Amino acid sequence: MEADKQKDFYVKLKAQLEDTSSWPATYLYKFIVPTEGTGVKEVEAVFDNEGAVVTKKQSKNGKYTSVTISLIMKNPDAVIEKYKLVGKVENVISL
Repeated sequence: MEADKQKDFYVKLKAQLEDTSSWPATYLYKFIVPTEGTGVKEVEAVFDNEGAVVTKKQSKNGKYTSVTISLIMKNPDAVIEKYKLVGKVENVISL
């Protein structure tokens, strides 16, 4: 994602989160990660030791793994910070 598009995305996301939730709130993250390699472990590591509930499910052909993470977040900035950390993991799609 280009830097400007990414910045716009996070600005819009923050506004949506502020409008739709009272914080702290439980937030549900969803990512699609290639099953091969270290991506799944890297995504999980971003949420380690925070009481996150992690659910993983492989695609029918086993090529990708869906990673769903439920976690109580203190505010929209904390939610966005996690997206930015996961964004550093190669080939991850955030939903």
